[in-house]
Amino acid sequence: MSPSVPGPRRAPVRGRRAFAATWWGQAWVAALEDSTLDAGRLSRGRTYARKGMVGATTVAPGQVKAAVQGSRPRPYRSSVHLPVLTGAQWDTLLDTIAARAGHLAALLDGEMPAELVDDARQAGVPLLPQPTELDPDCSCPDWGYPCKHAAALCYTIAATIDADPFVLFALRGRSREEVLVQLRARRTATQETVSPPASTGIPAAAAYTRWAEHAHELPGAPEPTIHTVALPVTPPSGSGLATTDLERLMTDVAARATRLLAGDTASLHLTQHQDAVRIAASGPGPEWFHRLIENTGAKPTAFARLTRAWRHGGAMGLTVAEQPHTPDPSAMAAARTALTTALTEMTDAHVPLRAWRNRLTLTAHGIQLRLGPDARWYPYLQDDDGEWWPAVPADPDPVAALTAVWQQRQ
Repeated sequence: MSPSVPGPRRAPVRGRRAFAATWWGQAWVAALEDSTLDAGRLSRGRTYARKGMVGATTVAPGQVKAAVQGSRPRPYRSSVHLPVLTGAQWDTLLDTIAARAGHLAALLDGEMPAELVDDARQAGVPLLPQPTELDPDCSCPDWGYPCKHAAALCYTIAATIDADPFVLFALRGRSREEVLVQLRARRTATQETVSPPASTGIPAAAAYTRWAEHAHELPGAPEPTIHTVALPVTPPSGSGLATTDLERLMTDVAARATRLLAGDTASLHLTQHQDAVRIAASGPGPEWFHRLIENTGAKPTAFARLTRAWRHGGAMGLTVAEQPHTPDPSAMAAARTALTTALTEMTDAHVPLRAWRNRLTLTAHGIQLRLGPDARWYPYLQDDDGEWWPAVPADPDPVAALTAVWQQRQ
């Protein structure tokens, strides 16, 4: 262990068994315990974890979730969210790993190099969580932050992080496979044959004279249009490639290029997972939808939910679906006041609103409004399984967003 990384406080033990044995696993536990002063709920969370009341965990970009058995017959849906890294932060982190061959070797051997975490942190990339970054959520009525169910999930996942440090990468936004592919690309780039020496060229004055003698007026840029692309030849038999599939991808590329010419650069920053959702949202048909799920390893229901989020809000819709954030309190207070007034007029009764982070929830009606970073309100409806689904397009007016989703619920 590097002396520059202080030994994190160990998780509480029962007998001699700790929740985390490695220093990076202990750092996860420390971030949880330093995020709250509620020692009682943490203690009950440890008890739940030791009793095996946490079901199978699912790790996805920005979150880990599981069903946690509580005092009621039906388990609660608990999750813990962690901010994903930006594209620039990922580039910095991957460059940091690629700079030392030992870093990747250690990761593949199940070790998290302390020097890697140090270097990344100094470059502004938080790989290990900070106490302020862990964001618990649970379907239970307990208003604790975290509740004992979310705390139990945090303690349980520490053992998984112990065994596989790539889980931390997945929580920050990229899977083990994505990280390894991009690291291999960096290594290949450094091994490329050195380019031949550049030509000495000709004097600038002679070059300008030659250009002026043959210069012609340049045509104006054509108006961007979207073309349906046809393959000039049929793919070789046995290649596994279908003409219709390739033509659809080429048409998609042409459409993206058209949007880029118009100044829309949002698709340049999508992850592989997000781009798969974008393609699915374009309505390619059930076969493509299922193949996208299979090839990305996504859960069908979660993938379908994100596809609907894209259809209602594009890339920002995905951000709102996957990443809760803490907006300006005054904006949330103003929206809550306006919604309370509107609900009183609509129902002739007081309808309680539950506020959490960027979300206002009408629990009794299964309606939720989420304030996006773009200052628009994204309406959600809760299904019979308690899952929240994007319902209608976003609106900058919270009352208008509520009215639209209220009409759909009726």
